[in-house]
Amino acid sequence: MRAVIIKLSVLLTLVLSFYSCSDNPKEKKNILFNQAQEVFTVPKRAAGQKDVIELTCEPIDTVRMAIIGLGMRGIGAVNRYTFIENVKIVALCDVVPENVEKSQQILIDKGFPKADSYTGEEDWKKICERTDIDLIYVCTHWDLHTPIAVYAMEHGKHIATEVPAALTIAECWQLVETAEKTQKHCIQLENCIYDFFEISTLNMAQQGLFGEIVHAEGAYIHDLRWLNFEENRGYWNMWRLKHLEKTDGNTYPTHGLGPVSHVMNIHRGDKMNYLVSMSTNQFGMSAYAKEKFGDSSDYAKRNYQKGDMNTSIIKTEKGKTIMLQHDVTSPRPYSRLHTISGTKGFVQKYPREGIALDPNAHHFLSDEKRDSILKLYVHPIVKDIEDGAKEVGGHGGMDFIMDYRLIYCLRNGLPLDQDVYDAAEWSSIIELSKISATNQGISLKIPDFTRGAWDKVKKVTYYQK
Repeated sequence: MRAVIIKLSVLLTLVLSFYSCSDNPKEKKNILFNQAQEVFTVPKRAAGQKDVIELTCEPIDTVRMAIIGLGMRGIGAVNRYTFIENVKIVALCDVVPENVEKSQQILIDKGFPKADSYTGEEDWKKICERTDIDLIYVCTHWDLHTPIAVYAMEHGKHIATEVPAALTIAECWQLVETAEKTQKHCIQLENCIYDFFEISTLNMAQQGLFGEIVHAEGAYIHDLRWLNFEENRGYWNMWRLKHLEKTDGNTYPTHGLGPVSHVMNIHRGDKMNYLVSMSTNQFGMSAYAKEKFGDSSDYAKRNYQKGDMNTSIIKTEKGKTIMLQHDVTSPRPYSRLHTISGTKGFVQKYPREGIALDPNAHHFLSDEKRDSILKLYVHPIVKDIEDGAKEVGGHGGMDFIMDYRLIYCLRNGLPLDQDVYDAAEWSSIIELSKISATNQGISLKIPDFTRGAWDKVKKVTYYQK
């Protein structure tokens, strides 16, 4: 792995030096293109190591779990898991003691025993080293996702981590290598694949309603300015703002990419081959900081690297395309786009839900017909839990479905709905988009994290007994 990182550093230096030295635009373009294709080398799989496509493990009757990180996401998970049978929360961990206390109170109020409490900065290691835990559930800030996941698998635990699962290509490979060596489940908690509209459109696509899927669009467009700059009620230690200061590209790709990747059977019959990415300059964060804190404030003077809008285009092995966007700064309505375009029809979720089908695809179906089709194509895994999921909540119920499915599959020894390759592929866009966007949109290969196993199965399947 160290050799891969060194090679990456050397090749990026070559790319940048060629770009600055060459005076011939055509030569400059060719050099950039050729060098960029070799930046990310796929390491050979170790002897005796095998892929984890549709990995199955021994069923676990009662899933003993620890939740690490009890801030905005973790405390909600504690509440949701009190509604799921055959789960025992045995450990709770957060560096803010008050968050642990609030989570313990949820268990007490619901009639469950208190879990063991941990508040030290590296107490997550102690939790991973315990022998009475099956599943580690991570809701910390981004920088700890991969370290905890790797350590947990190395100590015999299944791991479910909040998104993104990794921040760099090197971290993506750490997840893949460790999952394959240990044969443990490693997924990221991508809740948006379970949103009711998205999972119904997955079923529509798999039933052929849209014909051959040709193009898809996903996004994370969410005005987070107030939260990023909120010192008391915002992100712990303002970690998310710090990421916007130090990096460009798509820093949060999985909410938009996850659902469309499953529709397009990525690494289940197709794979993402290469990417180009561009960002606007940074305007909005400085403007917001000046307006809220004043021109002379520290926040107003900072040099934010993150461009307001990033747009990335991905080409797949089968010749399909995916357009992905990220913007957490612009004052505009929330959107994940979720657009699916095929040879027989079209569907989108934002800015308005709409379905258009041949032979009258110039116009959306009426709201009544749209709702009728959505009801007809409710995904099988949702039918029996839809009402309960909406009652428990968590982004309208999709969080509960995500958690329910995780436990259901672990208890029944089934492949999980997501795997480590999803985690790596979707998270890899962070570094790929950063490099491309900061080098005038150069084309970059997307590593095949399955190392040739991407065509082993032909479609995404959410398994049921």
